[in-house]
Amino acid sequence: MTNTARAESTSDRPDDRAASALRFATELVAWVATPWALAGHSWLLAAMSVAALIGLPTLFSTPGDKANVIIAVPGWTTILLVLLQLVAAVVFSWLAWPAWAAFSVTLLAAATLVTERRRWRWLISRDRFAR
Repeated sequence: MTNTARAESTSDRPDDRAASALRFATELVAWVATPWALAGHSWLLAAMSVAALIGLPTLFSTPGDKANVIIAVPGWTTILLVLLQLVAAVVFSWLAWPAWAAFSVTLLAAATLVTERRRWRWLISRDRFAR
């Protein structure tokens, strides 16, 4: 296998349309549940949580994973940002909403974890450190 062919085969991002849909749904839940749960304590904290949950993944991304990269980070950082969204969705849904809704969010996050595995393997399969 030539270096060019090897580079093309290893840089191919896996098709993750289902994972992307589940990930986006979980992110939306995190963006709603987190400030909802925090608003009773501090409106400033609630606003900052939304800014962090939306802003961090917008600013920091792994080259090849998104079309537009503002600040390049290694794949493991992208994985941690997704985990932050999943944890926020689950934890704050349990704090803010009835059990049936929080349980549904927990199932959604679990499904997202399962479907993200291929993308995460791809993200850490190569040296993706920002140059």
